[in-house]
Amino acid sequence: MADRLIRIGILTPHAAPGPEAEFPAMAPGRITTNVKRVADALGVRVRTNPPGPTELRRLAEVPLLEAAADSLAGSSVEVVGYASTSSAYVIGFDDEEALVATLSRRLAIPVASTCASAVLALRTLEVERVALVAPPWFDDELNELGATYFRSQGLRVVTSESADLAQDPRRVEPAAVYEWTSRHVPDDAEAVFIGGNGFRAAGAVEALEATLGRPVLTSNQVLLWNLLSQARADFQVSGYGRLFSRTPPVRDRFG
Repeated sequence: MADRLIRIGILTPHAAPGPEAEFPAMAPGRITTNVKRVADALGVRVRTNPPGPTELRRLAEVPLLEAAADSLAGSSVEVVGYASTSSAYVIGFDDEEALVATLSRRLAIPVASTCASAVLALRTLEVERVALVAPPWFDDELNELGATYFRSQGLRVVTSESADLAQDPRRVEPAAVYEWTSRHVPDDAEAVFIGGNGFRAAGAVEALEATLGRPVLTSNQVLLWNLLSQARADFQVSGYGRLFSRTPPVRDRFG
């Protein structure tokens, strides 16, 4: 039906709002979101904010995520997104894909994750050379892990650095993301990936693509793109980049 609402569940280890803010902006009136924060759902104490690599690895352990995912059971969500760019950087592509498959089998619905969705988007757009832009709160270690993540999938990372913007996610505006990114993308990059699910950069995509003449991806944009496909959405998102004019493959079965 044309007025069908797609119900999306979101699992995340992070406290900062991300998909629940940007998904409705990209698809107004077409989706609902149900967010479960892993640490809160399980009463797990997070010692650093944002979590560092050690805590991210712990929060991405399958038993923890399975328990958190169980809290979505009975909520009538159709698809689930695992929203954590930094976790994927820490555990790597293979473990991220295994995690998605495990959660999908447990919930018996499609599950997609942020960085694997970014890889899928880059392949769909036939990109080989990508510039990575990270949130201001990503350190050099995370940026190197991000470069390693994408290189492991055969992509050439021409640069991987954090945007010099406000450290508080609540103070980051799309105009600032546009200004910084438009001045820091190398000429030999075929596309840009602005990582970080708490880095609300989707509002800068359209202007950046017009200026750079290249595809611009963000964490929440690629995750929503994949989730809408898995949910077989009957509408197309507009105003948030050329990616939404392309269709990713739909998994035939869960996991």
